Amino acid sequence: MFKILLIEDDHSLFQEMKDRLAQWEYKVYGIENFQRVMERYAQVQPELVIIDIQLPKFDGFHWCRQIREHSNVPIIFLSSRDHPTDMVMSMNLGADDFVQKPFNFEVLIAKIQAILRRVYNYSTEAPELKTWLGAAIDYERNRVSNEHGAVELTKNEMFILKVLMERKNQIVSREDLMNRLWDDQRFVSDNTLTVNVNRLRKKLTDIQLGHSIVTKVGQGYTAVEQSL
Repeated sequence: MFKILLIEDDHSLFQEMKDRLAQWEYKVYGIENFQRVMERYAQVQPELVIIDIQLPKFDGFHWCRQIREHSNVPIIFLSSRDHPTDMVMSMNLGADDFVQKPFNFEVLIAKIQAILRRVYNYSTEAPELKTWLGAAIDYERNRVSNEHGAVELTKNEMFILKVLMERKNQIVSREDLMNRLWDDQRFVSDNTLTVNVNRLRKKLTDIQLGHSIVTKVGQGYTAVEQSL
């Protein structure tokens, strides 16, 4: 079980994050005295630190500097301020990621999973989330969500999205998609594929991602990796 030190002075947000992270089997520790953050850090010895920028006494940048003097533990910054300089400062101080409040919790989980997997080279049998253009893709629950909401996909729609995600920014031909669907023992005709792709795009449009599944006339489809 990975230990996370959450340096957040908003008690209600802290408790919500602690409860949600516990559902993913993370052990979350908080701060009682914001003048003694480093003592708490030394006591917990976390595998990940999440720091809010606006804190009592000293800001999150101060504590990031303090932690970096002793450890390369991965750090994620949280901020309710819409200042580009906050992100620049965070990265310059050695943070691993920056999350703007209010945030989509599933996106935060996906970021945490990715960082822990990269830093500690671990694998997990728990359902894994992937991020795409700021959205979290939950293959297990056939769900895509971001700050604009969440959409439920059918198994065929999710399978198509998964194939496109495997080859982001590349053209996946209709023939390749149909072969993959057949190999997965899913019945699909040329017309069925068109209907499923159109439904997938329409659902993604509800969370402002429909434009990111691009039709290449006479060639196939592409999932773009950067917003258009």
